[in-house]
Amino acid sequence: MDIVGKKVKELREKRGLSQLDLAETLEINNSVLSRIESGKRPVEDVLVIKFADFFNVTSDYLLGRSTHPELTREQDIIISKKTYELIDAIEKLPQEVRETIEKSVYLYSELSKKHKN
Repeated sequence: MDIVGKKVKELREKRGLSQLDLAETLEINNSVLSRIESGKRPVEDVLVIKFADFFNVTSDYLLGRSTHPELTREQDIIISKKTYELIDAIEKLPQEVRETIEKSVYLYSELSKKHKN
């Protein structure tokens, strides 16, 4: 399956839309959308932009150049680099300190999830 088609299908299903709903909203033929999602039709630039605007994601995300829907490829690379630098710094710490940091991160993550709900 083509990466753009795969991403479009994921985003469409996440929103609970049928192919027909999305096709009508974007004013494209339903069979065109079906072929895009199945990877049987290349996606024109204008459609990538329509999909990105509709789903409020970047074209880089749809094209598989970024793993974060809202970040450009350059922003994604910067975040990835900073993440690896942080991991490298933590790995250089003594085991006991690393374990404390790990517990703190997981605790904060759980508290953050509960706070959102």
